[in-house]
Formats: sequence, C-alpha cells, structure tokens
Amino acid sequence: MGQFLNLTVLVTVLVLTTVGTAYSGSFNEEFDLTWGEHRGKIFGGGKMLSLSLDRVSGSGFKSKKEYLFGRIDMQLKLVAGNSAGTVTAYYLSSEGPTHDEIDFEFLGNETGKPYVLHTNVFAQGKGNREQQFYLWFDPTKNFHTYSLVWRPQHIIFMVDNVPIRVFNNAEQLGVPFPKKQPMRIYSSLWNADDWATRGGLVKTDWSKAPFIAYYRGFNAAACTVSSGSSFCDPKFRSTFADGESQVPNELNAYGRRRLRWVQKYFMIYDYCSDLKRFPQGFPPECRRSRV
Repeated sequence: MGQFLNLTVLVTVLVLTTVGTAYSGSFNEEFDLTWGEHRGKIFGGGKMLSLSLDRVSGSGFKSKKEYLFGRIDMQLKLVAGNSAGTVTAYYLSSEGPTHDEIDFEFLGNETGKPYVLHTNVFAQGKGNREQQFYLWFDPTKNFHTYSLVWRPQHIIFMVDNVPIRVFNNAEQLGVPFPKKQPMRIYSSLWNADDWATRGGLVKTDWSKAPFIAYYRGFNAAACTVSSGSSFCDPKFRSTFADGESQVPNELNAYGRRRLRWVQKYFMIYDYCSDLKRFPQGFPPECRRSRV
C-alpha cells in the first residue's frame, strides 16, 4: 500500500488531479496508426494489429494515452524468414529535446540466425545506455510477451515474465531518471540496413518484402495522464507477483536468479562493460546496474 501512496503523492506533486483510466482494451480503442498509410492494420475485432515494411515505407502506431509509471505488456510475433536490415521498435517515449524513452528494438537477421534484442534508456534527452541480448526462443514462430515495468525506483525489462534487465534510479549519483515526463507507447517497423544487421554489412533483401510483424495482448496496469489529469489503476501493484517480492523496489530471489541466467547466457553487449567506449571510467549508474 505504501508504494501506491508514494505514487499518489508523486502525481499530486505534478499537479495531476482528476481521473482517467488504464485497462486492457482493443487496438482500435487504445492506439492510432500514425504512418505508413495502409501498411498498418487493425483486425480481428480490434484484438490484432500488424505493421508492414516494403521498399516504399514502413509503418507505425502510438497510444492514445500517456502513461506515468506502470507495467506495459505487449505480445509480438516478429518478422519471419530473412529479416536482415529491418528493425521492429516497441518503446515508451515523451517528446522534445529532453525527452525520456525506454526502448525495446528487435534487430532482424538473415534466415536461421538470431534476432538481436536491443534495449536502451533515455533520461532528459540522454541515452547511450545499451544492453543487447539474444533470445532463448525463435521470436518469429509464436507470440511472446515483452513487458516494461516502470517505477520511480527502477525500470525492469521482461520477456515472457522473465526479467532481462534492471535500470535502477541512481539520481543520488547525479544520473537523471525518467520519472516526471508522461510517455506514450510507440511501435514501428522500418528499414535500418545502414546499421541494424552486423553494423550494416547485411542489407535488406527487398525480394522478401513485405516484412510483417504482428501484435496482440496489449495490457496496461499503469497510471495514465490525459489533459492534466491522472489515474493509477489498482492493478498496477497486483501485476508484479511473478517477478518481484513484496518489497516494491527489489526482485525476489527467483527473479534475481532468472535475471542472472539471462545476463550470463544471452547478453551480448553491456555498455557498463565496454572499456573501449569508456576508457576514463564507466558511467556512475553502472555501479548499481547489477542485481
């Protein structure tokens, strides 16, 4: 209850006073297709969405609501076959030059080779906090759930309810943390063959187009912000049972073991271990990057 009260105090300080709502809804109700013309589609009575990419354009969507803390779940089935050069991005972001952002980016690859899951956190316009992973399954065969758990204490990236990364609030070390700017959910499918696959060595094979990614199972147990008003869904706290303990700012023992398993066997890049990039010393938040 204390965590919910802390959130209530915080949004009150931000002068967010009246109510909105946050719940699992249809894509028609929750999202707008924002670019790509006919390449984005909502179907199945609003329960499914697809984005496509061809030689002319990619496509994208964004949420109608803005969020300030919560857990965001989305099920994705990524571009199958030869997806080299393509990027499917799924992220939270505010707007402006000092924006905050929390990223999942799925970097396509040649047929039979694994996707790279790229993660990043921006605070007040500063990013460069990348961690990258392979997945322990083929993300093109079935839908899998990708979750962002965003709290004042930390951000947890989860795949099928398995924590893969924790970014802790290190404001006491002078590191900005995203906690004041409401963010929308965005997703896009686009061509990035200048960098996405092996640093741009492998180009998009347009003979395989259109490339298609599918979405379903959106759920937000979160605080929403709209026109200066806010409401924190009571489900915000109850949805953390499988990954976390009753201590609001910590993973439980099982969650920590799963996190270490992913980082030991599937992490392929961590900016907090890149000595060539930071010869004068790692960023201060790296002191708290481990759980």
